[in-house]
Amino acid sequence: PGRGAVGIVRASGQDLAPLVRALCGRKLLPRHATYGPLLDAAGAAIDQALALHFPAPHSYTGEEVLELQAHGGPVVLQLLLARCLEAGASLGLRLAEPGEFTERAFLNGKLDLAQAEAVADLIDASTETAARSAGRALAGAMSEQVDALARELVQLRTLVEATLDFPEEEIDFLERADARGRLQSIADRLDKLLLRTRQGVLLREGLRVVLAGQPNVGKSSLLNALAGAELAIVTAVPGTTRDRISETIQIQGVPLHVTDTAGLREQAQDEVERIGIGRSWHAIADADVVIFLHDLTRRGDAEYEQAEALIAA
Repeated sequence: PGRGAVGIVRASGQDLAPLVRALCGRKLLPRHATYGPLLDAAGAAIDQALALHFPAPHSYTGEEVLELQAHGGPVVLQLLLARCLEAGASLGLRLAEPGEFTERAFLNGKLDLAQAEAVADLIDASTETAARSAGRALAGAMSEQVDALARELVQLRTLVEATLDFPEEEIDFLERADARGRLQSIADRLDKLLLRTRQGVLLREGLRVVLAGQPNVGKSSLLNALAGAELAIVTAVPGTTRDRISETIQIQGVPLHVTDTAGLREQAQDEVERIGIGRSWHAIADADVVIFLHDLTRRGDAEYEQAEALIAA
C-alpha cells in the first residue's frame, strides 16, 4: 500500500475469464496492454487504466494472470481491489499471501529455487552492487553453473558404475577418463561458486561493524564522519554516549551497519552508563567486525594504559 503515479493490482488463477469480463467489460488480447475503464458492479468506471491478460502457462506464475495498472491513489486501488474480490468471489479469489506469486512461479516450474530467492534479494537490495548480483541470479546465471556441475557429476557416476559392473574388463574406465582430474576440477569450481554465494550474502545482509574503545577516543566523531551527518553527540565529557547509535552506509557496494557504542571502562559513573557499557559488550559479541579506537595522545598515561589492558583481556 502507498501513493504513487501508478498502482498495480494483479490476479493469478486457473480461469480468470469471468473476472476479465467483469472488470474490463470485454475480452482482452493476450499480452497486449488495453486502455479503458475498469468497471464497478453497476458498470460505472472506477478508473481509466491499462489491463493486461497473460494466458497460462505464459505468465510469471505459470497460471492465468490479469494485471491492472491504474492510478496510484490509495482510495482508487482499494476500490479496485474490493471490486476484484467481489467479481472473483465465485472463482474463490482471495488476497495473496506475502511472496505467493513467486511461490506459485516456483511450484509451476517458472523459476527454480535460486531464482525465487533472487527475487527477494533484488527487492531487498540496498546497494547497486547487490541489485546487479541478484539480477544475475534471477536471470539464471547461478542455476546454469549448478546444473553444469550436476551433469558432470552424473557422468562421473556413470564411469564409476561401469567400472563396478565390468570388473573383469581390462579397461579402467575411470583412469582412461581422468576421473580424478575431472572430480578435482568440479571440486575447485564448486568452491568458487560457494565463495560467490557467500559474497552474495554479504551484499544482501551487509557487515555489522562496531566502533569500540574507551570514553573520548573518537568513536562518535568517526561515526559522524562516516555517515556525513551529526548523528552522535560529541563533547569533551567522558561517557557522553550512553547507548548504541547505528547508521547504515555503503562502501564499494557493501552495506555496513556501523554502531557507535558507549565507552568501555571498569567503573561506570552511574547506573545509566553501566547499562550502556553492558550493551556495548553485547554489540561487540554480535559484530562481524570490531574497530577498536585508541587515543594516541594518551599513550603513556598509566590509568589509560591499565584500562586498555583490562579491555583487551
